[in-house]
Amino acid sequence: MTRTPLWIGMLALAACSSGGEAQGLLGADGGSSGSDARAATGADARTAIGDAPRTSSADAAPTADGGTIVSNSGNPFTGAVMYVNPDYVAEVEASIVADPSHATALAKVEAFSTAIWLDTIARTATLGRILDDATAKQTALGKPVVVTFVVYDLPGRDCHANASNGELTLSAGDVQRYRTDYVDVIAAAFAAHSSLRIAAVVEPDSLPNLATNLSDSRCAAAQDAYKAGVAYAVSKLSAPHVALYLDAGHSGWLGWPNNITAGAQIFKDVLITAGGADKIRGFASNTANYSVLHETHELFDYQSNPCHDELTYVSHLSSALSAIGVGGKYFVVDTSRNGKGGIRQAWGSWCNVHGAAIGERPVADPAPGIDAYLWVKPPGESDGTSDSSAPRFDSACGPGNPDATQGSPQAGEWFASYFSMVAGNATPPL
Repeated sequence: MTRTPLWIGMLALAACSSGGEAQGLLGADGGSSGSDARAATGADARTAIGDAPRTSSADAAPTADGGTIVSNSGNPFTGAVMYVNPDYVAEVEASIVADPSHATALAKVEAFSTAIWLDTIARTATLGRILDDATAKQTALGKPVVVTFVVYDLPGRDCHANASNGELTLSAGDVQRYRTDYVDVIAAAFAAHSSLRIAAVVEPDSLPNLATNLSDSRCAAAQDAYKAGVAYAVSKLSAPHVALYLDAGHSGWLGWPNNITAGAQIFKDVLITAGGADKIRGFASNTANYSVLHETHELFDYQSNPCHDELTYVSHLSSALSAIGVGGKYFVVDTSRNGKGGIRQAWGSWCNVHGAAIGERPVADPAPGIDAYLWVKPPGESDGTSDSSAPRFDSACGPGNPDATQGSPQAGEWFASYFSMVAGNATPPL
């Protein structure tokens, strides 16, 4: 079947209805996803966590790329169109060709923004193309466009698992390469496109590991490189038009009081090294994970963890941060695959969880203190290989884990049957 790709000339919405229907391909500004989500964290949460207006473009200075510098003093997603990654749309198109009977449903995913993962030094070469395309679309639309990236290439990456181990070791040479060949290149590309709004989730699976997994010798060995590397990335990437969100794990990781306290202190210490907490807009929750927004009946035991869902976790983490002087921060939550609860035997299952569902659509200002729900992990891209003979195999992805979908490729590669499943299970429906 021959189809014209929906992504040609297309961007995602920064807002959609709470029922998940798109409001036109180039439609509405950022808005609420419904009153239920607002109620979950309390009516006064926005005031408690902090609120700041975005500087208007009328106050901004001209830039080399023909636009005006935009400020990250407010929510970068509010009033903006979220950029659709054409590379992700091409992956979806391939699934549609392979599964034409579900073409209509699968094609709906193409309308939504996904984060762009810069998970190798080589991938930084795509930055110019993507940012130039976003700038052109912003000019054509006459309204702000926001592009979301994931900065993810720390030396010794993913120290407590195997599936996403990175290319850089903890050697002095690789630590330096992370700075000069990776972070500095990203910073230069961002600086050359200062008329765009840019959001970046900084180094998933890094600092939370230092709060809970130092008993793993790999994490113990990596802790200095993690702290220094994240601090360097924050200090170099922070800019008036760039909103940084430091990865903060999820409810099933740091939700316990001791973990959340330890995590908050680590975040504070790293931010001090980076030049201060004002370098970041806030924190990212549930990156590439499956924790639900609102408490549901689960198959696993909460084990005295008071944070049964992500919105509760965000509220508790915000309080812990404020208590040690890191207040006024906002959050983004990854809803790409957290649409359904009650699907995991173990809360710790993180690899291609069977029965998972696309969750809330990307939307700005969905709940108090939440800048956006985002699809940080592009739905359909694998968490790790299930092949025990393959490099980077992790037992969490293998047949010994009843929660893990088998037949999966390497992390980041397209898993077509899994995409069809999470899209078919989407809650709310596509």
